Amino acid sequence: MRFINLMVLFFVGCNFAASQTASKEQIIFLTPQWEGERFEDGRPKVADDILERMKEVAIEEAWGVLRNEGYHNQFEGGWEPLHDDVPVVGRALTVQYMPNRPDVSDQIKKKGKADGQIGNTNSWPIDMLQMGDVYVADGFGKIVDGTLIGDNLGNAIYAKSKTGVVFNASSRDQEGLSEIEGFNVFVREWHPSFLTEVMLLSINSPIRIGAATVLPGDIILGKKEGVMFIPAHLAEKVVVTSEVVRLRDLFGITRLKEGKYTPGQIDNKWSEEIEKDFSKWLNDHIDDLPVPKAQIQELLKKRMW
Repeated sequence: MRFINLMVLFFVGCNFAASQTASKEQIIFLTPQWEGERFEDGRPKVADDILERMKEVAIEEAWGVLRNEGYHNQFEGGWEPLHDDVPVVGRALTVQYMPNRPDVSDQIKKKGKADGQIGNTNSWPIDMLQMGDVYVADGFGKIVDGTLIGDNLGNAIYAKSKTGVVFNASSRDQEGLSEIEGFNVFVREWHPSFLTEVMLLSINSPIRIGAATVLPGDIILGKKEGVMFIPAHLAEKVVVTSEVVRLRDLFGITRLKEGKYTPGQIDNKWSEEIEKDFSKWLNDHIDDLPVPKAQIQELLKKRMW
């Protein structure tokens, strides 16, 4: 059995090396815990509703959930975002770039042309983007001559995905990109140079972004503090946990201001009396709370606390 498993890994690795785009089978092999719908390319298709609710999740909340699940390498900071107040949330389309090596680069370009790819290789991933995707690229931290996009490609990305990008590299045309309403860019630095001596190696394969491992279909949560790369099968848990925390915090603050409970009562494990009061408070204010009404009803039904 061990021999069979090693052979499977060997052939998966060989297939990655032989093609600049991972196959559906390879992506499914790497994301076995996802049991929901998938895109045609094999990436997990986390529901749009979860993506929309994810925008309200704090980085610290997502980090805490993932740590509790044993995922310790899913956050990366040290970015220079285009905007501090525009979150980037979506499904990762991953891209691996490396320093140019002509013999490998020529082979990649030949295969891309045979597969119907058009234009420069850094535009190939953009052609593959779907609504709700986030273009996530490891550009090996290159700044000078490592600008993966400018305002032309930025407009093309936003037209197809309506999200943004995360690049372990640089970007150019900061002023032009800032005019794309709703678009955000997480890069290491900004630089006016053009992209040179960089080759595309793979699309939709696992990549490393700083200290984080990123798989195609991971959910990206990019905010001022940094970027979380959330495994697809944990995305809903992150959202629901965040909503519960948000509601409990709001209830606690409200009751403290009213003087109904002491800080010691709210900061410790709640008594049954407080839990019952919380449930009643949810019902009484269900139309006014910062969480969808249907989700509050589901929380009350499941009693997750």
